[in-house]
Amino acid sequence: MPQLNFVKQGKGPTLVLSHALGCDLTMWDDVASLLQKRYTVLRYDHRGHGHSEQLRGPYSMEVFADDAAALIEEHAKGPVTFVGLVMGGMTGQQLAVRYPHLVQCIVMANSASYFDDNIRARLTARAQVALEQGMEAVADEAMTHWFSPAFMATAEGAAKAARLRASLVAMDPRVYVASCDAMMEVDFGSSNPLIGCPTLVVAGTQDDSISVQTAEALCRSISGADLRTLDTGRMSAVERPVEFATLVHEFLKEIKIR
Repeated sequence: MPQLNFVKQGKGPTLVLSHALGCDLTMWDDVASLLQKRYTVLRYDHRGHGHSEQLRGPYSMEVFADDAAALIEEHAKGPVTFVGLVMGGMTGQQLAVRYPHLVQCIVMANSASYFDDNIRARLTARAQVALEQGMEAVADEAMTHWFSPAFMATAEGAAKAARLRASLVAMDPRVYVASCDAMMEVDFGSSNPLIGCPTLVVAGTQDDSISVQTAEALCRSISGADLRTLDTGRMSAVERPVEFATLVHEFLKEIKIR
């Protein structure tokens, strides 16, 4: 297992925050500062991301789930609430199947149970550009999908996008490609029905690829999953941290995790 960089703050039931492809745990700064008033918030960098150890691929969602399980077993007491965005949400789906004893509920934001041909083609092209031209060549195009135009037009949005862009550019292209490959291999149609814990799905209404319809399909793959939307692009937790944290807290109150 790689050495994973993590930050643990707050008191109360433990929430684990799992970031998107090309980001790191700082993606959760605003959400974490809100949630740690009521919960213990454990956020971490995926292998090869941020300050976590970089290991050679190939990667898979099973590998990412195994990493998360090892982190939870070492640094959390009892089962956790697992909150993941895009790749983090895919990690959560596998974690809930492979390690149900470690997960009491999951929140999957801007994620999917599989990627259609259009998204796979886009990821394949972006991965090829990353290998041939470097991460700078994919960063600007990625930002147009990560954030809504209205958010990018604000000073706050531009500053937040610049920070996430810097994280993406700092990645080793080989890690980026290995992570893209792991996401493109995902098809949880047969495994998601095994998820038995309470599940919340969050979708961004302005996400041009991982759409509300994709979120609805994800909900249908897990019995009892609930769907909520935010008026954002793909990085819903970054665009609307207060609303995102409120959705998580209300969900946990509803299922009586306090």
